[in-house]
Amino acid sequence: MGTERANPDGGKEDHGVVKPRTETGPREGRPDLRAPGLRERKKQRTRDALLRAALELFITHGYENTTVDAIVEEVDVSQRTFFRYFAGKEEAAFAVQEMVERHFTAVLRERPADEPPLEALRQAVLASWDDVGEAIERVVPVDVYMRACLLIESTPALLAVQLRRSVESEDEIARIVAAREGVDVDADPRPRVAVATFSGVMRLTGRLWGAGGDLSVASMRAVTESCLDQLGPSLAQHWRGGGEDPASAAGEPGATNPAGVQAENQVKAHEA
Repeated sequence: MGTERANPDGGKEDHGVVKPRTETGPREGRPDLRAPGLRERKKQRTRDALLRAALELFITHGYENTTVDAIVEEVDVSQRTFFRYFAGKEEAAFAVQEMVERHFTAVLRERPADEPPLEALRQAVLASWDDVGEAIERVVPVDVYMRACLLIESTPALLAVQLRRSVESEDEIARIVAAREGVDVDADPRPRVAVATFSGVMRLTGRLWGAGGDLSVASMRAVTESCLDQLGPSLAQHWRGGGEDPASAAGEPGATNPAGVQAENQVKAHEA
């Protein structure tokens, strides 16, 4: 009978024939391809570390005063590594915000079809604030992200980028709203009007929240809900089946809009 000896791959050799392994799982010490590999996890950790370092330095020293050299020094990597993950400081400054925006549009697409446009937008943004904190926390501490939002509002270079990005985002959201309502976004102005109105309220929300002193997610959600409560009924209902003509819905010239007065009073109260 031939002798058997151990084979490095885990089988046994018998007269020069290697007996195959019978287990189906990955070999010990080797990555399981069914889950993110070690290399991918390491790359994600490096990206997250660079992102957190960048945001913290932007908040502490200012965006303009922070260099890529300072960011990579915090993480102990090279500039080449930084540019492997980000095109520049600007991309790092908006990376988490982009993730939050993608989360919002995903939630909006999933809202029930029976919700009118503004209600769907309202519920999507409130639902996003309810659960997006966990997603943010996987990348950076939530308070770092919230302070980075304030930084964008107070940094002219970043604010200009934010406005440009808002135009692109509004176009995507308008197309989602139009598809939900079954109207042509290029022929019917209401989707873009609704989204422009919604976006304006969101920008006001950011300013009021930033001036309030409470930088928590809960505070942002509360201010968002309060501001959205001020939107009047002219855009609040479905547009299916024709609906009321936008011109006739405007009311008599000189008529007082109670919702508008209430919104104005709330803004003044926040600014006081």
